[in-house]
Amino acid sequence: MERFICIIGIALFGTWLLRTSFGTKALVHSSPRRNSMPLYLPLVPLFLWLGGVSAAMSIINSVLPNPQSWLPAEPGPWQEALLANLLLGLGAIGTIVVVVVLVKASFARGLKGFGLRVRTIPKDLFAAIVNLLSIWPLLLVTIIIVTFFGRLFFGQQYEIEQHTELDMITSYPQPALQVLIVVVAVIIGPVLEEMLFRGLVQTVIRSHLAWPWLSVAISSFLFAVAHENVAHWPILLVLGLCMGYAYEKSGSLLRPIFIHSLFNGVVIASVLIQ
Repeated sequence: MERFICIIGIALFGTWLLRTSFGTKALVHSSPRRNSMPLYLPLVPLFLWLGGVSAAMSIINSVLPNPQSWLPAEPGPWQEALLANLLLGLGAIGTIVVVVVLVKASFARGLKGFGLRVRTIPKDLFAAIVNLLSIWPLLLVTIIIVTFFGRLFFGQQYEIEQHTELDMITSYPQPALQVLIVVVAVIIGPVLEEMLFRGLVQTVIRSHLAWPWLSVAISSFLFAVAHENVAHWPILLVLGLCMGYAYEKSGSLLRPIFIHSLFNGVVIASVLIQ
């Protein structure tokens, strides 16, 4: 099955390369999204999200140093993971609301100009599947390259470290935690991160640069380095380039959101199956 998917991906990516002269003509007709955002504006919701969640965790740990004593069900480390993901999800939802307010005030045509249009959902979902299939072989090659250099420098036992959420979902069998992790990773997280890195960051950079691919590359780099695990950066960079291109090409933010959600969903599903 994996080999069949890779063959489809290679065919799709090869076709795209031929049709766009190896990507040089892929974004020639894209235009900046009209907005009045200052350069610093994308940083406001980003710091609000990260700072707010960190502050909330610090307050809870100082006021309630033993979460197991008040969280429901059996005591155990999974409850701290549940609390952390709950705060992360609530913080993300609050930040999404802030982004929506900023978008309505800064973008021409508000949310539609931002790329959130309900009528394009079927088209964007299909395109997201095709886009993800197209880069799937590149993602696998990137994983192989990262593993090769990791073993070259750190020994033959080196393996790319799993994301913390994946460790949690496989370590703790409690349904409440697993469902919450899936909701945060597959729905809330992709919506927020694409709003921030594609919708705001990429848009504001594109407004000041004449080269659309450069704005895609910069936003993809920032998206990658915003994650803790350095070994994940090359993989996230490839994924970010795909999502940034999809946004710039279509003008729809739903397309990169769907790509992001599908990627996270496939990774979680593969881990649970294994």
